[in-house]
Amino acid sequence: MSADSLRYRLRPAAGAPDGALVLLHGRGADEHDLVPLLDALDPERRLVGMTPRGPLSLPPGGAHWYAVQAIGFPDPATFLATYALAARWLDSVPGLTGVPLARTVLGGFSQGCVMSYALGLGRGRPAPAGIIGLSGFLPTVPGWDLDLDRPGLPVAIGHGTHDPVIEVRWGREARDRLAAAGLAVTYRESPIAHSIDGAFVAELGRWLGETIASPARP
Repeated sequence: MSADSLRYRLRPAAGAPDGALVLLHGRGADEHDLVPLLDALDPERRLVGMTPRGPLSLPPGGAHWYAVQAIGFPDPATFLATYALAARWLDSVPGLTGVPLARTVLGGFSQGCVMSYALGLGRGRPAPAGIIGLSGFLPTVPGWDLDLDRPGLPVAIGHGTHDPVIEVRWGREARDRLAAAGLAVTYRESPIAHSIDGAFVAELGRWLGETIASPARP
């Protein structure tokens, strides 16, 4: 399975890349949606950036990663199929970018946050350099398991306290579970709805630089 398995945009680094950043969009968006976030997080283009497109076309339109069943519990059939496809795509990305997954940060918003957790923390998956989770949740899906035995893995979580789509308690639950497992969690709440806080983006840019610069964990 090649990187062509998912449609994507690639933003080259300005020179030899220090690492890579893969951002996954939310429900009903596409591969163009988070390109501005690539530039905001890495304005000097030290990283090669990629924004894949979810493989599903579902109502009310746009691209999706899975069908919504209930918050916290993605539809198993669509989630498992997408997870397998996205995992194979992600595994092929280092051959395209020249950057190993251990130097690649995964991040996403809403459904993209859920898939970033899944791809970075799924049992049997290699650990990325770090994970950015914005306004999402740790998924519970029959036939699929998390592996939280990743001590020191940097995870940055942001969530809006007024989020009517995925309530802030899901962000707090992710924070608590990951921190209890020994991951290095940075957590911020903002007085916003289901969106990305620009003030936190500035902090994330610094976090990203530090995460990429840190030595690889065993």
